[in-house]
Amino acid sequence: MPNRAPAGWDAVILAGGRGSRLGGLDKAAVVVAGRTLLDHALDAVRDAGRVVVVGPARDVPGAVPEVVWTREEPPGGGPVAGVAAGLPHVRADVVVLLAVDQPGVTSATVGRLLAAGAPAALTDDGGRRQWLAGVWRTAALRAALPAEPRGASMRSVLEPLAPQGVPARPGEACDVDTPADLGR
Repeated sequence: MPNRAPAGWDAVILAGGRGSRLGGLDKAAVVVAGRTLLDHALDAVRDAGRVVVVGPARDVPGAVPEVVWTREEPPGGGPVAGVAAGLPHVRADVVVLLAVDQPGVTSATVGRLLAAGAPAALTDDGGRRQWLAGVWRTAALRAALPAEPRGASMRSVLEPLAPQGVPARPGEACDVDTPADLGR
């Protein structure tokens, strides 16, 4: 049975990648509703003890108490490689994983995921788990990572952990992958 509402938790935000479907744009710097996608993500995890951002370091004045920057090896190695790069910096027993390209995920979304207990992942209208909007036991996540994370799928790593689904509210499960997504 999962533990409910952990007292302390850290967050890993995946902000690397090539943004190839966005014409090579740096996703973290894309502006949606007057703020960068990174600003949206940092706001969503503002109550974390520590935030690890996997991607190029940048100024984030006043974002959260502590931001640690790291990069996946090799850069562009995929989200599992990003998680593998971020986890060594996590100190808490519970970690929130969040992709930088989900501006609809808010601190309220993260609160619902934490209240559901680890492991839990946001689910879209079709019931599909959003692997990069979830809460996990840190030790279980570390154990689930493959020896060679580059190119591995998030689903293959996270699905065996049997996360509880947390239904997304309107807009929470939308991500920004293409220019059409930006137009929504």
